[in-house]
Amino acid sequence: MGFEIQPDNHRPTDDSTASSVPNSVVLPTTHAGDQLPVTTASPTTNTAAAAAASQKKLTLIPLIFLIYFEVAGGPFGEEPVVQAAGPLLGILGFLIFPFIWSIPEALITAELSTAYPGNGGFVIWADRAFGPFWGSMMGTWKWLSGVINIASFPVLGVQYLQNLFPIFASGLPRHLAVWISTILLSFLNYSGLAIVGYTAVALGVVSLMPFIVMSLAAIPQIRPHRWLSLGQKGVKKNWNLYFNTLFWNLNFWDSVSTLAGEVDEPKRTFPLGLLVAVIFTCLAYLIPLIAATGAISVPQSDWESGFMADVAQMIVGKWLKVWIELGAVLSAMGLFEAQMSSCAYQVLGMAEIGFLPKFLAVRSRWFNTPWLAILIATVITLGVSYMNFEEIIASANFLYSLGMLLEFAAFLWLRRKLPELKRPYRVPIGLPGLVVMCLVPSAFLVLIMVIATKTVYLLGGVMTAGGILWFFLMKLCKANNWFAFHRGDHIGDE
Repeated sequence: MGFEIQPDNHRPTDDSTASSVPNSVVLPTTHAGDQLPVTTASPTTNTAAAAAASQKKLTLIPLIFLIYFEVAGGPFGEEPVVQAAGPLLGILGFLIFPFIWSIPEALITAELSTAYPGNGGFVIWADRAFGPFWGSMMGTWKWLSGVINIASFPVLGVQYLQNLFPIFASGLPRHLAVWISTILLSFLNYSGLAIVGYTAVALGVVSLMPFIVMSLAAIPQIRPHRWLSLGQKGVKKNWNLYFNTLFWNLNFWDSVSTLAGEVDEPKRTFPLGLLVAVIFTCLAYLIPLIAATGAISVPQSDWESGFMADVAQMIVGKWLKVWIELGAVLSAMGLFEAQMSSCAYQVLGMAEIGFLPKFLAVRSRWFNTPWLAILIATVITLGVSYMNFEEIIASANFLYSLGMLLEFAAFLWLRRKLPELKRPYRVPIGLPGLVVMCLVPSAFLVLIMVIATKTVYLLGGVMTAGGILWFFLMKLCKANNWFAFHRGDHIGDE
């Protein structure tokens, strides 16, 4: 895959020097105008400083599981690829799609997160390439898509929970379950990123265990010819469902970039964490899918989301079905925590580099977490949880696609514009090869946008227009000193 770490021979400060700077550390480079405030976990009060001193950074294993939950959270939701196109194309999709989508996105994230190890993540990349307007639009598109996705996870968890406890199927109990779970999970996020990371490890292990049991138990029942099926005769291929399922299950690799300022030794930890997470995530999808499609023969229409629990019952028994349904609830918790962390630290990073008012960068005195950013995301999540998700989530995918097209363009432009930029990890491909690497997933993004409905175009257009207005509103606030802003070199106003 080309992951290799290049030694950092021009590091300007040691850790003790960097930690002594109160708000940001400016990394000098050889290119004029290429200085960037790299966000750190340094607060502004004595109490917060004491908390920061003892605050643990995010290490490799928790980082791997946070990336895993940013992207997947387990094989929950992969079943529709079989319903859409049959077992063979379903398996091939999860074999091939990572090479044309997941790996390029992970490679780009590894290079740019180590070059610009700040909490702004992809916002910094777009600003560095094309200026503050596009940095702000990147922030708008990615943050809105992220918050909308977060809102779906408590709802999905309650949907699985209602299979065990029918009282949560509708009405007040359902709404209370969504609200209470959202608030409790948000509080866990508030308690610290290290705690969230190790919680993700525990949730990942427990939620994957039943699939390991199912896959092993399925081995004697596997008939290899079932893997070659292109689906039932007379059943039309649903390419829209097929590609959207692959896209939904294998995107968001770049979301972890907004946590770069909180990672221990990010220049080394990020590439290795992404490498392991890519392999781990793909195997977590493929092994249960290969086992299930090889072990049972059922009508193609049965392969709806959640059908893996029924497969487990067919292969092993009712107890394993219950375990998988509980695992789905735990997976939804892990997905919520990972994406809430990314959205909250994105807001923190944007405030620390001058895109948002300074008060949005405030951290908890006790846990050193961005409590106000978490609170804002939680409130919006609670509001969105009442909406119809089909078109809303499709709109989130549309916004995410716009952001990814901008991200690919920023990556290529930075390679051309700043060839001498210090890149502790560098994708070992020349610019022409990188263009090809980005064109293939870009074509897929365009396809996802072309097949969108009119409602999605309308919602996406309204949110994009809101992002444009927000950028100019922030410029107006700066010009009139309505709010205090951090001032970053070349970031913010032009």
